[in-house]
Amino acid sequence: MPEVRLIPLGVGDAFTARHYTTCLALGVDDSWLLIDCPHPVRKMWREASIAALGSPLDLDRVVGVAITHLHADHASGLEDFAYFTHFGLRRRATWLAHHDVSARLWDGLLSAGMGRMRNTPGGAPTRKRLDDYVDMIPLDFARPVEFGPFSIECRPTMHSIPTTAFRIRAAGRTFAFSADSAHDPSLIEWLAPADLIVHEATTLEQSNVHTPYHHLAALPEELRAKMRLSHLPDDFDHESSAIETLREGRCYVI
Repeated sequence: MPEVRLIPLGVGDAFTARHYTTCLALGVDDSWLLIDCPHPVRKMWREASIAALGSPLDLDRVVGVAITHLHADHASGLEDFAYFTHFGLRRRATWLAHHDVSARLWDGLLSAGMGRMRNTPGGAPTRKRLDDYVDMIPLDFARPVEFGPFSIECRPTMHSIPTTAFRIRAAGRTFAFSADSAHDPSLIEWLAPADLIVHEATTLEQSNVHTPYHHLAALPEELRAKMRLSHLPDDFDHESSAIETLREGRCYVI
């Protein structure tokens, strides 16, 4: 059975000055799935793969991007990813998202920079659409979606814009990611069967859009043992945390 590996490219929250913002790579054999895609994704992936694997990997090794939501700290690298794939790799990118998440992906995020293209200086612009650059695969709340070696389930979270958590099964192992969410015991219950869980956390005692750390620290020990924290503020106290925190550029075998 092949190993399932997780490499964090970034672990910080939206306001971090010390880290890249949260982005994860899940790998089976030579297939790598990115979970979210902040800027500068190509640099992040190169640095993380060198640290974790000893050699640099580029975006040609990424078979798809699973998008949790469209906040910039999770999605600001999508334009770069699509352009590099289009011009550098001469193919379309493959992205996966629930329709609630992707509904405004083009008109609300990407069309301003990608919707028109001039092929010659002063020439008339050519109109472009999302499917000129990207093959979109819709995710479904009701069933898993098969994508290469990955089987992807999603469910909505409690966040300020449409956001989905993931459970991803590959090679007999299951990885789960909370994405951004206010404290939600039903979400934690949904994540709990996974072999490795990554959950976001904030140091705020009260939050309507993120999960205060103290709620996670109070979980049963057996659940905390297979949980890792990410999307962390720079003032988070890693050493005293009751739950291990993710580290950029470390390889976790699930």
